[in-house]
Amino acid sequence: MDDERGSDILPTAGLAPSRSMRARFLHEVAEAGLRSDPGSRVPVTEADLEALPAAAQRYLRFMRVVGRPRVWSFRARWTGAFRRRPDQPWRPCEAWQYDSRLGIARIFHMRLRYGFVMLLVRDTYMRGQGRMLGRILDTFSVVDEANVKIDTGELVTYLNDAILFAPSMVLGPEATWTAVDDGSFDVALTDHGRTVTARVFVDERGAVTDFSTTDRYVEDPAHPKEMVQARWSTPVEGWIIVDGRPVARGGKAVWHLPGGDFAYAAFSLADAGIEFDVAPASPSTALPAPAADHVQGAPR
Repeated sequence: MDDERGSDILPTAGLAPSRSMRARFLHEVAEAGLRSDPGSRVPVTEADLEALPAAAQRYLRFMRVVGRPRVWSFRARWTGAFRRRPDQPWRPCEAWQYDSRLGIARIFHMRLRYGFVMLLVRDTYMRGQGRMLGRILDTFSVVDEANVKIDTGELVTYLNDAILFAPSMVLGPEATWTAVDDGSFDVALTDHGRTVTARVFVDERGAVTDFSTTDRYVEDPAHPKEMVQARWSTPVEGWIIVDGRPVARGGKAVWHLPGGDFAYAAFSLADAGIEFDVAPASPSTALPAPAADHVQGAPR
């Protein structure tokens, strides 16, 4: 299929890192009024896992949460590709995100080129409210959504982030873990009176292979601009070790629609670019580049 009419082939060349995007992102995180004092840093113990489903315990041990304090934030940089509809070509993109469990917050910035112009997308969830904002040249708004459906979708996306990178962020009274079978479990997260739920699939080691939820909404292909509830999944493509912790190396985001499955995003960590327990107003000017190794036997 010709690339201009849509293709399942991802672009091989990505966007060069943008210092201005990074600066805007760090500034907005610093100005968001997020908490920076995590309080007690008591390590997670085996006793904290005893009441959880067997598959969840296997997963948390694979993620090496025991013996470490609960992660209270992380910051990451991504490279990848994105498209809005199945008939569109993939566009290379760059993304930054900051997640915090101190009040449950998520700030995500993505930039991608459309023709000769750059589109900057911001997804946020703070103080129980979500917002999706897309601006051409960071000046002209083309998308600006803030409603209950966005609130729900952003909260379950935060849950997805935690499961793939820092599960101790949801290892507390705000989350409920429920047994399904030996290869999966359900996890529910409550914030500001709203509860979202996902099913997590794991292999024999406990490594996540997929995350699936129906608590997200997508534009109905048959009725543009109408948001409908649909199943959303994020199959994982391998694991690496960063700062002694397994984290998802990358994966895809897929909508499961009546007309067929639609993969619309594919991301990979840029140069193992993830930091844990980072203050929202951190003075650092660059992410470190810790050594990263593939986890033995990780899914590819």
